[in-house]
Amino acid sequence: MKWVLLAVAALVVIVGLAALVGAMLPLKHHATRKARYRASPEALYAVIAGPPDWRTGVKSFGVLPEKDGRKQWWEEDSHNQKITFELIEDVPARRVAVRMADPKLPFGGTWTFDIEPVAGGGADLRITEDGEICNVIFRFMARYFFGYTASIEGYLRDLATKFADTARIEA
Repeated sequence: MKWVLLAVAALVVIVGLAALVGAMLPLKHHATRKARYRASPEALYAVIAGPPDWRTGVKSFGVLPEKDGRKQWWEEDSHNQKITFELIEDVPARRVAVRMADPKLPFGGTWTFDIEPVAGGGADLRITEDGEICNVIFRFMARYFFGYTASIEGYLRDLATKFADTARIEA
């Protein structure tokens, strides 16, 4: 019984320390990554602006009614968490900006997709995340375990797979 109490006490201390460190980290973060593809800017845009059925982390998705004239949809991830998104900027073959539209989540922010044509064909895609993590434990985990760019890098890799391409991811 003594070992069980010590294990529980150690767990409480570890979670407490993670919460304390997380509380000292900034609420907001800025992360960006870029990859080059052989696909045209128009082809990249069409996939980014279209259904997310090609992304490995998306289990299902659906369209929602527009809100304030903005396109909205939901995506369900592999952990059965549904997140609502809204389109905040759309410049075909150049830029797409998306915002998490669910204020009840412990995290949120925007993803901006900037597409630049490359001389000789193909395009560069830069994804910029301006996020915030309200939950101090999530903030600690994102900073020290997952990294702020993990989701961006996964998206860029999935996009390369969609185009049967390779993605050399850069800062």
